[in-house]
Amino acid sequence: MSCAPLLRVGFSHVLVAIDFSQSSEKALRHGVAIAQHYGADFYLSHVVASLGYTLAGGEAVALAEAAALKDALRRETELVESGALACVPHHLIVSQGEIWKELQQIVQKQKIDLIVLGTHGRTGLRKLVMGSVAEQIFRHASCPVLTVGPFAGNPSTNLKLRHVLCCTDLAPESALGAQYAISVAREHGAQLTLLHILEPRQQEIPDRVRVLSGLEQEMRKQVPEGVCLPYEPNFRIETGPIVETILEVADDLVADLIVMGLHAAHGLAEHLRWRHAYPVICQAPCPVLTVRSPGSF
Repeated sequence: MSCAPLLRVGFSHVLVAIDFSQSSEKALRHGVAIAQHYGADFYLSHVVASLGYTLAGGEAVALAEAAALKDALRRETELVESGALACVPHHLIVSQGEIWKELQQIVQKQKIDLIVLGTHGRTGLRKLVMGSVAEQIFRHASCPVLTVGPFAGNPSTNLKLRHVLCCTDLAPESALGAQYAISVAREHGAQLTLLHILEPRQQEIPDRVRVLSGLEQEMRKQVPEGVCLPYEPNFRIETGPIVETILEVADDLVADLIVMGLHAAHGLAEHLRWRHAYPVICQAPCPVLTVRSPGSF
């Protein structure tokens, strides 16, 4: 039986944004592994944030940028000498300004099709006080973003994924995330699980059996008929708080990747809103790939 045509995920220009923290070092390892796996051009970027240095004057900005360039060159040299960047075209970019605006220019100029970044996992008051560059990036990036949180492990050298968890709210906008998850699962020979969550207020649905059956049928439609996967996909419908339930299922499956197809938080988009995505990223036991639908820009 021939396989149905499917979007094939392939990254040709991978950008890793680093701030020399422990969290960005972990993201760097993931970014290098992805570039190796896909034979992609690899871009290592650090942006010296304007805020603070600008108030101190131009000399302070210049000194900060020079120090950052020195650190970035040292890290690049370490990667080269370790063999991590063998046969991987690589580029180092250090700039100064507003972080997202600088990265956005790189994304557009270099045709970046995947951004990889780490996050400290700050939520609540800590996030409000410290700010969240990671959240700003994955909210505004036009390309997919792989965010590596503090609880995600380090990648194996061959980037082997065994289980991919795709979270879907069944809205048309989330279908793109499902396509990415299916493609990744097929390429890596991984098990695929699609997850849909009913919030606690939906616990007492009239004719629940019929409704759940209908939801599963809608989930199955996100896997195109005739698509060849190494394993029969799993379809799970859970009831509970969205963030906590995603994390529990990811732990239960020992997921290697969570994929979330996101869209603007308005209208009937009750489930995978941005406010749910960031807490998942901060606490996930594995990296999280967020894919924005074109209508979200």
